[in-house]
Amino acid sequence: MYRLSFIMVLFMLFACQSGPQVPPQSHPNVSDWTDLFTPDLANAIFPEKVWTFENGILTASEDQAIWTKIVYDNFILDLEFMTEHETNSGVIVYCSNMENWIPNSVEIQIADDHAEKWANMPGTWQCAAIFGHLAPTESRVKKPGEWNRYTITCQDSMIWVMLNGKTVTEMNMQKWTSAKTNPDGSEIPSWLSTPFAELPTKGHIGFQGKHAGAPIYFRNLVIKEIE
Repeated sequence: MYRLSFIMVLFMLFACQSGPQVPPQSHPNVSDWTDLFTPDLANAIFPEKVWTFENGILTASEDQAIWTKIVYDNFILDLEFMTEHETNSGVIVYCSNMENWIPNSVEIQIADDHAEKWANMPGTWQCAAIFGHLAPTESRVKKPGEWNRYTITCQDSMIWVMLNGKTVTEMNMQKWTSAKTNPDGSEIPSWLSTPFAELPTKGHIGFQGKHAGAPIYFRNLVIKEIE
């Protein structure tokens, strides 16, 4: 009995040290987290003159992505973003091919759900969706011109998305074994041609630029690596 209890205690201690098995239940205190990008963007990969990082705000003039040079495995990413009318952008994780990122990564959608253009799209196209694959449980994005907060937890095949204080998306990538249909039977866009169950669960982190003619703004981008 004593031996069994001792083993159980060791197991519990190991579990506590091996990182969260569930994501934060509220937006975390990030005061000691690591900045994702340096102010001069020296640790980023992006087309010259497309992205600027001024006064703490990151934005793009064209529809070109910006990437971390570092490849990340398990992590919690915390950031703020602001849309304008009809913004359509995204946070990209687990990217294994920056030159052909769309079928080789996971995109957490950013969209101006208040605009008719995006409000009438399927739920998998709306803000906080895993784009093309899983809709959020509700729309919580603020109106254009207001700052929103994302806390995105990526741990192996699990992804959780918290938007403005509530976790609205939870995905187990292993359930997405098809590149044509989602587990609920809905259609996956044809350009997302790799089943999520086959994607590596590590890669570069990126941000989509000025897509569909509408700007996107980011600030306070910080990260904490977990086990």
